[in-house]
Amino acid sequence: MVRRIVAGLVAVVCGNVLASGAGAAGVSPVRAGAEPQITTVATGLDHPWSVAFLPDGRVLVTERAGRLRVIAAKAPAGQKPGSISGVPAVFAESQGGLFDVVLHPRFAENGLLYLSYAAGTPKANFTRIMRAKLVGNVLTQKKVIFQVGPAKNTPVHYGGRMAFLGDGTLAMTVGDGFDFREQAQNLGSGLGKIVRINDDGSIPANNPFVGRKGAQASIWSYGHRNEQGLAFDAVSGRLYEHEHGPQGGDEINVVVRGGNYGWPVATRGVDYSGATISPFKTYKGMIDAIKVWVPSIAPSGLAVYRGAMFPEWNGDLLVGALVDQDVRRVDLDAAGKVVGQASVFPGIKARIRDVRVAPDGAVWVTTDDEDGVVFRVGR
Repeated sequence: MVRRIVAGLVAVVCGNVLASGAGAAGVSPVRAGAEPQITTVATGLDHPWSVAFLPDGRVLVTERAGRLRVIAAKAPAGQKPGSISGVPAVFAESQGGLFDVVLHPRFAENGLLYLSYAAGTPKANFTRIMRAKLVGNVLTQKKVIFQVGPAKNTPVHYGGRMAFLGDGTLAMTVGDGFDFREQAQNLGSGLGKIVRINDDGSIPANNPFVGRKGAQASIWSYGHRNEQGLAFDAVSGRLYEHEHGPQGGDEINVVVRGGNYGWPVATRGVDYSGATISPFKTYKGMIDAIKVWVPSIAPSGLAVYRGAMFPEWNGDLLVGALVDQDVRRVDLDAAGKVVGQASVFPGIKARIRDVRVAPDGAVWVTTDDEDGVVFRVGR
């Protein structure tokens, strides 16, 4: 309970302060004269969490409070989005609510989309995935295809980021629930994991722990804390993930089948009380991050840039920051090694929740605020 109260205080503080100079250390400004063009697409959204681009030019936006909104194609800037009906009831408390929306790889043929969200009660809640068919502005043929277990009694650290992989399977991040960090190393628990399922919710036969006694067959990787970004790069075949450390130790990881990413055995962060969580920064048999932030930037939203609008960024990562209130370009070489980072959109100074690359190569950004904004950044 004490840890939960401390976490709440930290969240309040982080939500009301600007990034300090120390938090932005090592970040290069965008080149003078190269500033991208920023357009305010939509306003008045309640903590917009994720966006998805429909083939007809419309854009879906989830609101954490439990609404799915739609931005009309070619509508005036600053519009008030419409609504999609048929959204499931969510457990909207603290960090809980409606999270990600992703389209099926063959959405143009089948109209299927996937929503991740918190469900349950204060004493027993969990992350869930629902599949539905979008018909006009209505969700139909709704079916819950996955639910994390066991249930937890904390309204925080849900994960909920989803990404389709190159083989058509669906991956989702699942946080450790904050008070249950030891479960991140327990293969019998769904907490602190990345899971992988088929598009109908069934379990792929080649998941790493299928058939292992006591292990959940849906687990793809483990040892995660609070994963707020997940992105698959079809060109390199890499699955990237980022997660919050406690105080310090935010990470970007390349996720591999069956990988153990260390939490809480190995971390570069300390507890919110200042206490040591573990004496180990790395540990044999556990996979180190490709990028670590100390102090924390609170990464949220992750995209691999592939597009024609900013060709010099191709293959790099775009990361939103809640605490440092910016969008980072994390420069990767051909082997996927981090060689630098830079703040790329100085015209946006806000808590960033999501970063996505549109089909035309523009970058869309949402802000984490009760009067949230959706920006489009292009050239």
